[in-house]
Amino acid sequence: MGPMNLYFDVRDIFRAPRLALSGKKIWTMMQATFVGYFIYGLFSYFALMAQGVTFGDTWEIFGIIPPPVALQALAIGIESTGWGATLLSVIGILGGLICLVLGATAVARITYKQLKGDEFYSSRDACKFVKKHWHAPVFTHLSIIIIAAFFVIMAIIFALIGKIPYLGELFFGIPYLLWFAGSVFVVYTMVVLMISTFFTHAIVGAMEEDTMGAVFQIYSITWSQIWRVLLYLPLIYSLVAIGTVVFYFFMTEGYNLVNCIFGKDWLMGDKLARMIGWVVGDTFMAGPASLLAWEAPDFFLYEPEGTMEYIGGAFIAISLFVIFWAILSYALCVKVAGQTIALVILKKRSDDDNLLERKDEEELEAEEEAEEWSADVNNDDDEKGDDSDDEESSESADISSDSEEDNSSQD
Repeated sequence: MGPMNLYFDVRDIFRAPRLALSGKKIWTMMQATFVGYFIYGLFSYFALMAQGVTFGDTWEIFGIIPPPVALQALAIGIESTGWGATLLSVIGILGGLICLVLGATAVARITYKQLKGDEFYSSRDACKFVKKHWHAPVFTHLSIIIIAAFFVIMAIIFALIGKIPYLGELFFGIPYLLWFAGSVFVVYTMVVLMISTFFTHAIVGAMEEDTMGAVFQIYSITWSQIWRVLLYLPLIYSLVAIGTVVFYFFMTEGYNLVNCIFGKDWLMGDKLARMIGWVVGDTFMAGPASLLAWEAPDFFLYEPEGTMEYIGGAFIAISLFVIFWAILSYALCVKVAGQTIALVILKKRSDDDNLLERKDEEELEAEEEAEEWSADVNNDDDEKGDDSDDEESSESADISSDSEEDNSSQD
């Protein structure tokens, strides 16, 4: 299949909800965000326990989604948090964000390959790509921060020089335009940093850039296409909201239909009400269920009867948690798909560079393997040809020697 036919304008952005509705994209994002959630939750619990709060009390207060350490302290009445708890909380937040960025890069790669017409590019292939290019989406933001910090530190050093009597006034006043230009560049770099949070994963996933290449591309997009960026981003997030509401509607109606059919009095009846009521009322699904407005058929029936109902309810809780996570992951996939499409449009508009016509590294590697295979086949054919020539020459020599022997015998 060939590349997808795009208009290379704002109309293409509306494809994002449909492109995001893909099992492999949602599954890829679910894996990445779950690992990030696990890291964040684990270190958040460690942060609370470092302040003397037991695991049981933490679970009872916060459940499966503990807030950052500052909000934890406010919730449980701790006046100040120690540096150890703060460090653990920061590690958890950074670990979760890194997993989110890597997952977005994998989804951007799948979306880019789909735009190129490769519908068979799998989540496993995307994970291999991310393992090879993980440093670019992680360190690009850090590189931009370092660039801004460098100018700020240099400004502080020059300001200290400016404190020198008599000489300092001249040192500050004469090259004032230079200091002003540096300040404007720092402000521009802050804007670039904000833009990088939206497009870094798409740049790495579609253009295979390294860290410095991604930084250059973000500066270029911010400078040449800022008005399109300001137009596309609100549109993308509007599509995220609309697509998520539609996706949530179908998930909720499916949940209600299951409860309606299985909850009939002549089917499971009160047994279903007890199990679902316990799941959405007393388990770790209570918070997500309240957000999604999921209730039991008869919500007053909370406690299951017997061990098997508790076991069945536990599996229902896990299943509903997966569905809840799929809704969140779909929302993120819509965002990433829209940003990937926007990047393709921006590069076409700014540099007349159609990313869908580029040969990416997988295609180049496939061509190299095909050339090596054809070369090996040709070598094998040549060797077989040489062997057959040797056999023919040896056979002709044998025939000639036999004919000479016959002639000598006749003589």
